[in-house]
Amino acid sequence: MTEIVLMSDPKVAAIPVVESGERLVDVRHGDCLLVDTRKQDPADAYAYLREGVLERLVTAQAMLPAGLRLLFVEGYRPPSLQREYFEEYAGQLRTAHPDWSAEQLHSAASRYVSPPDIAPHSAGAAVDLTLADADGNELDLGTRVNADPEESAGACYTHAADISEEARANRKLLGTALTAAGLVNYPTEWWHWSFGDRYWALLTGATAALYGPKKSPSPS
Repeated sequence: MTEIVLMSDPKVAAIPVVESGERLVDVRHGDCLLVDTRKQDPADAYAYLREGVLERLVTAQAMLPAGLRLLFVEGYRPPSLQREYFEEYAGQLRTAHPDWSAEQLHSAASRYVSPPDIAPHSAGAAVDLTLADADGNELDLGTRVNADPEESAGACYTHAADISEEARANRKLLGTALTAAGLVNYPTEWWHWSFGDRYWALLTGATAALYGPKKSPSPS
């Protein structure tokens, strides 16, 4: 099994960012994607992505079999919210593992929430999504979207062994389309895909990331 590079790996943070200046766009405009509201925030930040990421999602969706759609769950996440998520999960791990060092906690937390300083969601470069039928009913992909490693007993890992054949086939279907469209997956979360961020650059061999953190969902 290929070793997983976590978001906390220094190799990720070492990737430079050459900001493209590409705008954030609301994925709900044009009805290109099915959009779920479970992660909706007061500012509607969740519904924004960089333009290039959305274009690639539309391309991926066109590759899916008839009757299937991508179901968008969350895109852009303000840095303050990213930090809140990271610290909350790290706190849970600290309580469960009081003997762990700060480095161990940071690394383990990054399996599920990216460190705030390099988080792809805060660059508008990452999307959490799943598959649905034409009526918006989610397909079985083995766990709920955003199931952490403890809750799912590791089934949230993209290539987890202990999932049904149906879930495995659906993950392969999702991954094949998104990979062909140019996105990369974070292997600890089958639902998390990105383009243009530092993690994408590391996996694809790009010399720099295209998108850095944005302070607000404003397209300007």
